[in-house]
Amino acid sequence: MGSLEGKVAVITGGNSGIGKATARLFVEEGAQVVITGRRQDVVDDAVREIGAGASGFCGDVADIDFHTRLAADVRSRFGAIDIYMANAGIINLAGSHTVSPQEYDRHFAVNSRGVFFGVQAVAPLIRDGGNIIVTSSLAATKVLPHHTLYAGTKAALAAFARNWAVEFRARHIRVNILSPGPVETEILGKLGIGEADRPALDAHMANTIPAGRYGRPEELARAALLLASNDFVNGVELHVDGGMSLV
Repeated sequence: MGSLEGKVAVITGGNSGIGKATARLFVEEGAQVVITGRRQDVVDDAVREIGAGASGFCGDVADIDFHTRLAADVRSRFGAIDIYMANAGIINLAGSHTVSPQEYDRHFAVNSRGVFFGVQAVAPLIRDGGNIIVTSSLAATKVLPHHTLYAGTKAALAAFARNWAVEFRARHIRVNILSPGPVETEILGKLGIGEADRPALDAHMANTIPAGRYGRPEELARAALLLASNDFVNGVELHVDGGMSLV
């Protein structure tokens, strides 16, 4: 019997990368998992790949109505949930002087507002003793080139999570933060880095990260499982970054 047998989990941004790897592991551990994403075809492909135990819901976390619809759908199908992982996010690396108001608003709408209102909508469905996992980033606490806007959106999540851990204490709902370092996911291909530049970037990362490599989605998934399954872990920020936060 898996450590999540009989549990129900919702993972935003569960159609790719860390979210999909976590959904797969949670299903293997016995959970029913609802994943969300913005593109129906990608969500459907991920559900098929993960297999029995997974289902999908399409929408944009920046849309407040999305969270209301998601909560209603989950309530109708499961009645309640045990785990909510606010994982969806976007990143566009840029110097502060190049950031437009539209780009600023989009980043905060997805990475910060989407998390806040997602938790607001879903919290009534979380069973007492359940838990919330918020995916932040090493960038929230470590200065990295061209990460200023992204870092700001992720830093807000730590304040949210600490306050929620106390706010939900009467219901024994735990709230923890998962902060990855660089991970080998699809998002690396969306940072504007050409294939010709990848070897130099990979070599730089190997020298920068004490572990000598990028993280793998499966490694982050195992960290998420720890946060989801250990009932005495609450209010922590778990850096899973190969030691990059130390240098």
